[in-house]
Amino acid sequence: MKNIAIIGSGSWGVALATHLAKLGNNIKIWSFAEEEKNIINNEKGCKFLPNLKLPENIYCFLDFKEVIEGADFILHVTPSKFTRSIFKQYKEYVGNKPIIICSKGFEKESLKTLDEVILDEMPNARIGVLSGPSHAEEVSIAIPTVLVIASRDEEIKKEVQNVLMCKNMRIYTSNDIKGVELGGALKNIIAFCAGVAAGIGLGDNTFAALITRGLSELSRLGVALGGEKETFYGLSGLGDLIVTCLSEHSRNRRAGKLIGQGYTLDEAREKVGMVIESIDNIDVAYELGKKNNIEIPIIETAYNVIYNKLDPKTAVQNLMTREKKDEI
Repeated sequence: MKNIAIIGSGSWGVALATHLAKLGNNIKIWSFAEEEKNIINNEKGCKFLPNLKLPENIYCFLDFKEVIEGADFILHVTPSKFTRSIFKQYKEYVGNKPIIICSKGFEKESLKTLDEVILDEMPNARIGVLSGPSHAEEVSIAIPTVLVIASRDEEIKKEVQNVLMCKNMRIYTSNDIKGVELGGALKNIIAFCAGVAAGIGLGDNTFAALITRGLSELSRLGVALGGEKETFYGLSGLGDLIVTCLSEHSRNRRAGKLIGQGYTLDEAREKVGMVIESIDNIDVAYELGKKNNIEIPIIETAYNVIYNKLDPKTAVQNLMTREKKDEI
């Protein structure tokens, strides 16, 4: 039995809390919202997972110290754009506790990955990254799921693997923090594109091509940013790409589908009702591609759909009529 602190009361934080609590661990969740705290504590429910009944050994607080003191490790599960500001508020309580990044994205202002953001604030932090194909809706009801924990600290990898792994969840380990983190962040953008394709009525041929060529793009960019190529063909790359591109659970895909159907960006955000990491990070990926001179036509086209109001059908034609290429 472990004492586990979870920073973030959104759907993924609560899903991980539910999984860990069912295995007998004591879970404390930090939330910024009084409403979410009350739903978790008083109703044993979750605003974002309305059909879920939480185990009794999950408690929610608004105070970082209450959540973190006495914890064996910390799961950081906040939207990427808030990672630095929230970490600044709780880093004084971390000490030597491992911080497991469960969020997927970048810091827009600095173009940094989330492990870099935390190491900026706490250079000696012990960090791991947990990623892979995992919808909160399915993890929360114990549908078999396979994830990867990446860290350069062997103790962190073994502890997370031992604590999370059971008949409903298999955990692999990796040394490639950068690759695992980048796979999880970049696939959201391709999933947004898959949603756009669905919104304008395209078919299975298109989705297969989008996933395949999208994987090529994210691996090219990911390797340039320090990831290992093999990682992008594993759980946090190809695996997460498949589940996020093809499932209606994916908020990134839902947002893209709404854009494809003619909704504005603001309308899409309102309808999805949760943070859409692809929209928050697509300009970062675009800038990183330019900075590193990496060819990423799908990501660039998605950027133009969002920020330059390129018509989605025109966007498809632009991609289909690019100059002739060898596949590899």
